[in-house]
Order: sequence, then C-alpha cells, then structure tokens
Amino acid sequence: MDALPLVGLVAASAAVAGVARRTPVPAPLLLVAAGLIASYLPGVPTYTLDAHIVLPLLLPPLLHTAAVDSSYLDLRANLRPVALLSVGYTLFATVTVGWLAYHLVPGLPLTAALVLGAVVAPPDAVTAAAIARRVGLPGRITTILQGESLVNDATAITAYKVALAAAVGEGMSWGAGVGEFLLAAVGGVVVGLVLMVPLHWLRTHLREPLLQNTLSLLIPFVAYAAAERVHASGVLAVVVVGLYLGHRAWQVDFATRLQEAAVWRMVAFVLESAVFALIGLQLPFVLRGLGAYAVADALWYAVAVFLAVVVVRFVWVFPATYLPRWLSARVREREPDTGWRAPLIVGWAGMRGVVSLAIAFSIPLLTTDGRPFPARNLVLFLTFTTVIGTLVVQGLSLPPLVRVLKFPGRDATSQTLAEAQAQSEASAAAEARLEGLLADPRNTLPGPLTDRLRTVLERRRNAVWERLGAANPVTGESVDDTYRRLAGEMIEAEREVFVRLRDERRIDDEMLRTLLRRLDLEEAAAYREESDAP
Repeated sequence: MDALPLVGLVAASAAVAGVARRTPVPAPLLLVAAGLIASYLPGVPTYTLDAHIVLPLLLPPLLHTAAVDSSYLDLRANLRPVALLSVGYTLFATVTVGWLAYHLVPGLPLTAALVLGAVVAPPDAVTAAAIARRVGLPGRITTILQGESLVNDATAITAYKVALAAAVGEGMSWGAGVGEFLLAAVGGVVVGLVLMVPLHWLRTHLREPLLQNTLSLLIPFVAYAAAERVHASGVLAVVVVGLYLGHRAWQVDFATRLQEAAVWRMVAFVLESAVFALIGLQLPFVLRGLGAYAVADALWYAVAVFLAVVVVRFVWVFPATYLPRWLSARVREREPDTGWRAPLIVGWAGMRGVVSLAIAFSIPLLTTDGRPFPARNLVLFLTFTTVIGTLVVQGLSLPPLVRVLKFPGRDATSQTLAEAQAQSEASAAAEARLEGLLADPRNTLPGPLTDRLRTVLERRRNAVWERLGAANPVTGESVDDTYRRLAGEMIEAEREVFVRLRDERRIDDEMLRTLLRRLDLEEAAAYREESDAP
C-alpha cells in the first residue's frame, strides 16, 4: 500500500487550513476550493470517499469531539428546538426533497428519490461547529445548531436505510420502517447509556496518563461499533457517551486533561481539514459517473435540488419556531422570546458536509435482482453539488448576514464579573481548606512555602478583577497581560540556562527534559490556552 497519497492529503489540507486562519474565508470553504482545484492538477492521485472508512473511522472521532465540547446543560435547556430540527426537520426534508426530485427528474423512481432526500437531509456537525465559531453566533443559536448536527446524522442514516431497502427491492413496509427507526434511535441511546458510566469509571481509575489517553482515543470507536453490532445507531451512542464524558471531565486528573486536550485538538484539526479537502477532490469521480445524463440537464437538476434543500429548511424552521410558542403557554414561559432574526440564521446555516457524500457513496451498484441501482450516478452528482452549493453559497454569505442582522454580542464586562465572582467564592473555599490543613501537625511547612501557597491563591483571586482595571498607558496591556508576559520572560530565561547547562554537559538530556516539562507546566498555568480547531 502506497502511503504517500494519504500523507500528501493530510499535509496539504493542514497547510491550507493554516493559511485559512490568516484570511477572512472560513477554513472549510478554502479547503473545499483547494480540493476542487487540486482534483484537476496533473500528478494529484484520485481520492474516492469510501463509506466503509468515513462512517466507522472518521465520523466517530469528529462527533466525539463535538459532543465533548458541547454543553449537556445547554442542550437539555434547548431540547425542544434541537429535537424538532434533528429529527423532525431531517425526516421532513427527506420526504419533501425526495418528492420534489421525483417530480423534477424524468424517470427517477420515487424510492431512489427518497434515497436522495435522506442523503442530503442532514446539515453537517463539523461544518456547523466550524462556521459558528468563526462568525461568533449567539450562544443559544450555536447550541441549537450543534445539537441538531450531533443527532441528525442518526436520523438521516436510518431514513436512508429504510428508503434504500425499498429501492433495492427488499420490500420494507412503512410499519417496518418505523420499527427500524425506533430500534436505531432507542438502541443507540441505550448503548450510550450502558457504556458511559463504565468508560468514565475507567478514565478516573487509570493512573497512567498514556493509558488514559489511549482509552480516550478508543472510546468513540468502541461506542460506535458496539451500537452498530446490535443494529442500533452508532452516531447516537457516540453522542451520548461524549456528552456524559464532557459533562464529567472535571473528575479526571489534570495531567490527563492537559494531554487529552492537546491530542484531541490535533486529531480534530487533521480530520476536519482532510475531510473538507476530500469533498472537493470528489469532483472528477462524480462527473465521470454521470453517464447517460447530459451535463446541462444534470446542472439544472442540481440547481433545483439545491434550491429545494434551502427553501425546505425555511419552510420547516419558521413554523417550528413559532407554532409551539403560539400553542403552549408553558413554552412561552420557559423559552426566551424569539424574533425573526434567530430562525433566519438557523434556516440559512444548513450547510451539508462529508456525511452526506459518504452515505451517497455507500449506495450499492446493483439491486437485489441484479439490475443497476436506478440513477445512482445522478444521485451522487446531486449530493455533491448540494454539498458544494451549501458550503459556498451559505458558508460565504453567513458571516456578512450575521453582521447585517447585528446580533447583540456577549457582554465582556458582565462575563468577567461573573468569572471574578466565581473565582472569589472558589478562592474563599480554598483558603478555608488551606487553613484547616495547616492546623494539622502532619501538614507543617516552612514559613516561605506556606506564604507561597497563600500568594498563589491570592494571585488567582485577583487575576480576573485585574482584567477590569485600566490598561498600562505605555504598552496598552492590562495588569494581567503584563504579569503573564513577565512570567513568560522569566521562564524563557530559565529555559535558556537549562539548555546551556546541557550543552556544557553539566546535566544530561534526561534531566533537561524533566526540568523543561516542569517549566512547561508552569507556563501552561500562567497562560490560558484557547481552542485551535479549524
């Protein structure tokens, strides 16, 4: 097996994603564009999406990172709109887009049209998270979009299986289809509930950080494979486990959390970058497969299906937003008042992604009676153009649309005050515990070390309040910024001395690594790291 094409894909997509951070263009769009261009460059190998790789190997870790980073409490608070989108809208889009395609494309059987509807129904979890982070959507809208994209893949995959069974001649009835859907949904949730507690127990009882992180990498694959083995939804199992582990992450020791955060940021960055580049690289393969369909006709169908996908989402989103409020006083009391801007953004932020393409590529070549699957190549083409269309049209226009609508941004001062109050209460509890511990003769420390504990505690208590203070008139830095900069300079001075001592053979490399790791941990404590996903 030649590994060079895979290495080239990862390296090139990572480079493009890095460049995207220095441009106003969201990384997913730039990666797709780069893939489209690269697909026609001489010497670029052919990359074909394989559903047997994308669904069990790429989808679980991407869903896991999105679930762990999501808020279980926020999702629970927005359960109604998330369920209406992830289940209700996905099924509505499957049927409506499929019915429209059936009447639009001559000779396209209804069952094949419903397969197309299921394939293009779910907005993509990776795309939603990436675009939401970039444009700075309000917290509730971001929660709804992320919650929808976490669950809708399970709905779409199940609807696809039902439609596919009818299309290939397996004769699944509506009752059997509903049973299949309930088995997948309930079974996936049950598998996730069964696995989440023992997996979390293992994470908290393993004492070796390397073993803990190995377990962390295996968890999404274990959850997905276990659910699929019993014909349940692997997607839902991964999401349930990820939400639970993210909610309980504070119970894992600090060394594991530090390593885990770094490892998963790298994994998410590599996979997300490669996935979006792969979307663009599919163009030659999809075009070659059109066969009997004229390019002009196929393009007309593509525009019509794209418009149907966009319009159908608005047809669902606005009634689903307002009808429950009109019909239920309880909903009006529990949920904040919603104007027209939020549903407009939710309706427009329906970008499709790699899951739709992976499902489409899994359509079999032949039906059960040995005949070619009807219009398979056209379904692939329409899926590809819908994914590209939503990424380019909606992805490029979403940031300016958010700016035009002028959503109120988060109040930085209020957030800082809330953070300071939380830190003050935590510091008071820590101070009380420290005094109680020091009163025990077994915990006696020399005076300088006791003072150091109190100084570190006081520093942590004051750091947040200092961010509200006046900036340095010379540098423009806050007191907190200046402290961090000076701490970094001191640590760098120590680091240079350690390296010099190693070069002078006064300490060996093993001791150097120990000393540098100690400095790295101190620097990590002095500087608050931010997420770097593309």
